[in-house]
Amino acid sequence: MSATTAPASAHGATDAHVLDALIIGAGFSGLYQLHALRDRLGLSAQVLEAGDGVGGTWYWNRYPGARCDSESHSYAYYFSDELVQEWTWSERYPGQAEILRYLNHVADRFDLKRDIRFGARVTEAHYDAAANRWHVRTEAGERYTATYLITAVGCLSAANIPQIPGLDSFAGQWYHTGQWPHEGVDFTGKRVGMVGTGSTGIQAAPVIADSAAHLTVFQRTANYSIPARNAPLAEEFKHWAKQNASEIKRTMRSTPNGHPFVIADRSAHDVSEAERRAIYEAAWEKGGLQFRASFRDLLQDKAANDTAAAFLRSKIGEIVKDPATAAKLAAIDHPFATKRPPIDTGYFETFNRDNVALVDVRATPIERVTPAGIQTRDGTEYPLDIIVFATGFDAMTGPLLKMDIRGRDDVSLRDAWQAGPRTYLGLQVPGFPNLFTITGPGSPSVLCNMPVPIEHHVEWIADCIRTMRENGIARIEAKPEAAEKWVEHVNDAANATLLPQAGHSWYLGANVPGKPRVFMPYAGGMARYRDICADVVARNYEGFSLTR
Repeated sequence: MSATTAPASAHGATDAHVLDALIIGAGFSGLYQLHALRDRLGLSAQVLEAGDGVGGTWYWNRYPGARCDSESHSYAYYFSDELVQEWTWSERYPGQAEILRYLNHVADRFDLKRDIRFGARVTEAHYDAAANRWHVRTEAGERYTATYLITAVGCLSAANIPQIPGLDSFAGQWYHTGQWPHEGVDFTGKRVGMVGTGSTGIQAAPVIADSAAHLTVFQRTANYSIPARNAPLAEEFKHWAKQNASEIKRTMRSTPNGHPFVIADRSAHDVSEAERRAIYEAAWEKGGLQFRASFRDLLQDKAANDTAAAFLRSKIGEIVKDPATAAKLAAIDHPFATKRPPIDTGYFETFNRDNVALVDVRATPIERVTPAGIQTRDGTEYPLDIIVFATGFDAMTGPLLKMDIRGRDDVSLRDAWQAGPRTYLGLQVPGFPNLFTITGPGSPSVLCNMPVPIEHHVEWIADCIRTMRENGIARIEAKPEAAEKWVEHVNDAANATLLPQAGHSWYLGANVPGKPRVFMPYAGGMARYRDICADVVARNYEGFSLTR
């Protein structure tokens, strides 16, 4: 259904597009939410998307080596059996281009693009209590009004560009991996500096090193990484994945992280040192995130975690030939998997190349960018033609706070979240009626294989709106006391694990200067979270205020 237009409102929204529901973002979340509201509920719904195409994360992140760390057969929608059967992935871990093709296929298959407005960056969304409407404006000045506002902006979409003195003076080119030029970047014969060694930097470094004259990697926080063992999928596996789609879906929905594998029901202390080493070796050879599933207590027990950490550090020492470089790469200051655990294709091997150097910026911090390159505190200047910032994102809250979202009594979301995000179930914020946040802070989101929590949230929101419309409920809003209890529960769930021990983690917002240190995702597990959300509904949306 297309939007209609209406005359001016109290907010001056002259000729605003009038809708039942407005969705911000056309990635995995926004596409499915549009399908659920428009095609299943019959609502007039539209998506506003800042980019010129669908894809969200995979539209913007086109950096060298960009690849998913969930296995392809699980990194997909499972709401449609036909969709699962008709799409065939080519690799164990899909690259950016293939994921983008998949999402375009989904958008075309369900005829979603006719209700997506591309190149429409939302700048403000204000709630009008008298009319019970959200008034939304884009950067170009277009206005929309809707009863329900759903943010599908992604958890990792607001680029975190470090404020380094002198960056404006740099004579070469610089890029952030999350805002990569669509035409690509030619590194041939160039001296490249890459700042950051999280998942993105670990993916990008080997590819950049292949063509650059020289690559200097500036490492603040050493990181674990496990080989992906990426390869084309065998025909037998493709057939198996389709034949067993319902079982794969059931497994993903029953595991804490939404992946298609089960965590072993054994402690790292249940086996001898030799057996443990053999289990880790087998997991290392298999590759991928399943390494974390070797033992059930790796994220709960520090001594158990230490066994995995020691094994992974020993692997760095085996791979990297120069002892000093290996020592820097293995000087990891946090328990394994308490930061997002990267998987790689030849990352540590990259440091054996003659054209690659590692700079430890914890020992000698970056002081400034000069016209010729990067200068560290010890006075060393590294001459560069290109700087790549693989410095991640203002995660989870950043994409929401970039917009001027104002709820009841003109209270801004930024003010409401001054001390850190306050949500109920990661789905709603007190004071912001009929605003839903897909995979918002306080939900499992980034601790999971993302399509699983996305599908759950989209379906929960659609069911909620259906219930509201069937029962004459005009408004739903999280109660402040329910949000406070939920935030406490989120903190308790995190503190029951080792996750808060990673001091520089973006899970805590610690990568963004001035951001409140609050553990943002829900660490209690996706399956447990699903049950909690279902119980809230069964209790007539307990914790929410419903207004007829």
